[in-house]
Amino acid sequence: MQHQTRRVFMTTAGAALATAAAAPPAFAQWRPSERYPDPAVEMLDPSFAKYRLALASVERLATGMRWCEGPAWFGAGRYLVWSDIPNNRMMRWTEETRSMSVFRQPSNNSNGNTRDRQGRLITCEHDTRRVTRTEFDGTITTLIDKFDSKPLNSPNDVVVKSDDSIWFTDPPFGILGNYEGHMAKQELPTNVYRLDPKTGNATVAVGDINRPNGLAFSPDESKMYIVEAAANPRVIKVFDVTDNGTKLANGKVFLTAEPGGTPDGFRLDIDGNLWCGWGMGNEKQDGVKIFDPTGKPIGFIALPERCANVCFGGVLRNRLFMTASHSLYSLYVNTQGTPGG
Repeated sequence: MQHQTRRVFMTTAGAALATAAAAPPAFAQWRPSERYPDPAVEMLDPSFAKYRLALASVERLATGMRWCEGPAWFGAGRYLVWSDIPNNRMMRWTEETRSMSVFRQPSNNSNGNTRDRQGRLITCEHDTRRVTRTEFDGTITTLIDKFDSKPLNSPNDVVVKSDDSIWFTDPPFGILGNYEGHMAKQELPTNVYRLDPKTGNATVAVGDINRPNGLAFSPDESKMYIVEAAANPRVIKVFDVTDNGTKLANGKVFLTAEPGGTPDGFRLDIDGNLWCGWGMGNEKQDGVKIFDPTGKPIGFIALPERCANVCFGGVLRNRLFMTASHSLYSLYVNTQGTPGG
């Protein structure tokens, strides 16, 4: 009897070890909250209380990617598209079935995505060093791949203004190695561009940002916020939108990240708050950090992985989708995202 008990114990323990070995440690860290309000949604300032829903919690919708980026919501189909850059594919999560599938592969190491005001997908591609538009019939149109007859670096993040102009950042991240693109020579400064898709004309909206990353407009489009990724510590700058909405001027530091905090992609809500992908270097800062229009941190959504980017979606644009390192998360919030992101 003693021998039998011991054998059962060893079998159970062996099965547990095998299960533990099969589960990737990073994924195993995720524990959904059983309690309301979700302790992962933290108030850093009392003003965040109006945006926090007491009966909403962080949900992990999908996992198994290498590096998630560029979420974009498609309301008509009730699905989200995002990039899995090193895997050279774009993924899709469908709200109705709660299922994940491959949207496009290969994706040319796509990064940032958004939709234009006609509902078409706009994509930044590292490998081809271009910005594309996916037409309603599924064909892909190259919008821009060169400036001044030189190849772009590696378009990173993108937003569309109400006048249909496309604004994107062009740091060199996709040409620094072969993991998220391919090694190549940098031939242009790291500019932020404005592209008129009607004429095909592109202009430098601002050129004094060292490795620009995430970008977004204020709700009234009078200001643009841009992450400067080469700054140490990283900063988010704010610019006035000038020259009839075609240029950026009067740039200044909007906020400086604390040590261990790294802003990446972000979007704004209708009250002008910035919801920023955050983390890298300090696991206690992995998630989404929310700042009010003065730059004051007011809220934080803790995740077990660094968050690279976010977007608002759902029927009422009140569901925040968060692309983290390996996974896709969401949280319902008591606000709505601005159009154009």
